Amino acid sequence: MSVGGSDQFRASFFEECEELLEAMHDGFGLMIDGNDDDETIHVVFRAVHSIKGGAGAFGLDGLVAFAHHFETALDQVRAGKISTSDDVLSLFQHCGDHLSDLVVSARDDKDADPAQTKALGAQLDDVIGTPSEAESALSDAAVSFEPLALDFMDLAPAEVALEDVGPDTVARKSGFLLDFTAEPELFTCGNEPALLFKALDRFGQGRISVNADEVPGLARLDPMMSYLQWSIDLETDVSEDIIRDVFDFVSDCAIITISARGASGLLPIGEGEPTVEDPAPVEASAALPPLENAPTDVAAEALPEPAEATPEEKATAKPATAPVSKAAPPPQTIRVDFERVDKLINLVGELVIKEAMLSQAVSKHDLTSGDEVLQEIEGLKQLAGEIQEGVMAIRAQPVKPLFQRMARTIRDASATTGKRVRLIMKGEAAEVDKTVLERLVDPLNHMVRNAVDHGLESKEDRLAAGKPAEGTVTLSAAHRSGRVVIEISDDGGGINREKVREIGEERGLVTPGAALTASEIDALLFMPGFSMKDEVSELSGRGVGLDVVRSEISALGGRMSISSEMGKGTVFSISLPLTLAVLEGMVVDVAGQTMVIPITAIQETLQPSSAQIHTIGSGSRVLSVRDSLVPVADLGAIFGFRDTPDDLDDHTLLVIETETERRCALIVDSLQDQRQVVIKSLETNYNRVDGIAAATILGDGRIALIVDPEGIAGGIAPPQSSLMTPPRLDALEGASNVAK
Repeated sequence: MSVGGSDQFRASFFEECEELLEAMHDGFGLMIDGNDDDETIHVVFRAVHSIKGGAGAFGLDGLVAFAHHFETALDQVRAGKISTSDDVLSLFQHCGDHLSDLVVSARDDKDADPAQTKALGAQLDDVIGTPSEAESALSDAAVSFEPLALDFMDLAPAEVALEDVGPDTVARKSGFLLDFTAEPELFTCGNEPALLFKALDRFGQGRISVNADEVPGLARLDPMMSYLQWSIDLETDVSEDIIRDVFDFVSDCAIITISARGASGLLPIGEGEPTVEDPAPVEASAALPPLENAPTDVAAEALPEPAEATPEEKATAKPATAPVSKAAPPPQTIRVDFERVDKLINLVGELVIKEAMLSQAVSKHDLTSGDEVLQEIEGLKQLAGEIQEGVMAIRAQPVKPLFQRMARTIRDASATTGKRVRLIMKGEAAEVDKTVLERLVDPLNHMVRNAVDHGLESKEDRLAAGKPAEGTVTLSAAHRSGRVVIEISDDGGGINREKVREIGEERGLVTPGAALTASEIDALLFMPGFSMKDEVSELSGRGVGLDVVRSEISALGGRMSISSEMGKGTVFSISLPLTLAVLEGMVVDVAGQTMVIPITAIQETLQPSSAQIHTIGSGSRVLSVRDSLVPVADLGAIFGFRDTPDDLDDHTLLVIETETERRCALIVDSLQDQRQVVIKSLETNYNRVDGIAAATILGDGRIALIVDPEGIAGGIAPPQSSLMTPPRLDALEGASNVAK
């Protein structure tokens, strides 16, 4: 195998590990909620087992050893020898976290923390008892992996006994006939059919027949395909369920059928013996379903004797050995390099722009509304829009993996603070752009740690307040009005606004004695350097907190808000765009230039009367709107297009509010329309420009700059919370008269 091919398989293995680890953590979540049924435990066991098998193929000995140790404990749970208490589930979750670390370390060719591996291994030993000598040897010694060599020249259908069966064996016990066909996924997960068949050895005696008729010549051989089929004639007196358990963790990557075997037993090897191609009829046999626990079509004992069946029964009766259809396969997926998807999105954006340009060119001709060209242009526009939505959906991913990462953050914070914390996740299926998800990791990590450290009370305080000793942190996601809203809530003590105000006054963030609303006090939490902790700990106290979180959310085009009630808890709400590739904006004219202002920042538009405009100081103007005053600035003057106009009668004002609660009114000449525009990075194609977030291409081919509301307002208006006591309107009017 080429080096490139090996790297490809290795990358595929680690991608598979991400899905397996997600399934494992899902299983732990269900078990914590009390859904510790056999299937849930099997899912977790299969995930760890598959990671171990794949890791062995690449010689990742440390990962294999720990996974085996972990797997042994899970197998004890499957066998009913260990109960899933809270302490055991907590240990399993920490082992799952460490297994994730080992996978990442192996992927990045880094060394994992051996002390953590040893400590968790010792805790697993305390749960499962002293490991056997074989298991100890596997944990302490290097684990070797040797691929099973297959000689294709000798793969003609032949019978191999699981145990030696004498030639004179005639009558044996009843048992089962099994047909096993492996799918390619079985081998990529690190499973080996020979080991599965060997596991049947402890239940009885039997023969295995392999059918290699489908194996093509070497020139046509696809190494990623599976061509072999096995038939097993097993003589045993164990139940069908026990046989099923052997194949349970490969049921989703193999086609397996089991049928009851008659009491006539095995025939001696030789003439007259049934073969795989021409099996002898077996009385009272029934084709059992694959291992998905589908209902059996016909029970063996319910089959009537052929001689006693009526003509109607003969006409409607199903054959005892009717083939059983496999359960519906899971949705097919394909892994694609993210850069390819990004390039496709850019091309679709160009298609949308070209469609707009074509529409504008056609509109210059005086065509009637029913003209065929206009109809085709409209159809093209609709098609381009659907393609754009479809491509954007490819880049969208559920927030579930992000929420699962937060589960670990909560476990670590819980261990650090000594608080018992439970995580509840809602709306994990809500989808958002992959780029948004990646940039949400750090802000969400910080907020979740804050919820545990600041939001939740100690065990003693919770009990004294009549609350459960265990605190709850809830992560939820939902789509609202074309955006995704993520909420981080806790059932703690809420925000102590009196203490927040005191700290703000001590640090000079608040004017002593100023009248502040609850929202203005809450806004202090986002001020740089603000901290509620007097002492620095592992989690907080350094003053690098929600101000950084808010700036990162703002950079994503998002908004943050807080709601809190003393004694009941706090909710932080984050509203984000679904994608960073398309923007809903207001197209405006400014001094002959076309610009775009994000619609999320616009509060209202108006044509002001002279009574609403007031001049203060050296000529600065403010707008009186809705019992508040906001500074006025000319968008054209800010970018050097013109001098600020004195007369605003022929202009329009856009009142905007940023994520940091800065408000201002921007002077523009006119509004064109509201539309979605494709975002083009200005920094990538030119340079960074203050006050400009990005650019787009309009339908006429011109480039329009997309305004950065935060950058514009930052040089005009201070945050509302730092204004503290807003000046009275009559005072400003007096000041303006003096200035005149």
